Amino acid sequence: MARNGPRKYSPELVETVVSEHLKGKMSYRDLSKKYHVPAMTIAQWVFKLRNGVDVINSRKRGKQKLNGLLLEDYKERYEILKKYQAFLQARRGKK
Repeated sequence: MARNGPRKYSPELVETVVSEHLKGKMSYRDLSKKYHVPAMTIAQWVFKLRNGVDVINSRKRGKQKLNGLLLEDYKERYEILKKYQAFLQARRGKK
């Protein structure tokens, strides 16, 4: 029977697999065979790590960081920009 939802891996396994790849020791395919983790999952871990996401601890907290900012921070900035844009459009309409 197929699993529902993503499989969860221990932070120690994630750290080991990613560090082995980044040291240049093994390819995604070799790591996949060694640790029984899909190669695409390993590729996603490495991609996230290179883009500033803490792949080891991100599942524990339930919040992902990208370049030091949480998703909530980006949403807040987006709302501020939307309000500012509406303000500028209102100002243009008064002239």
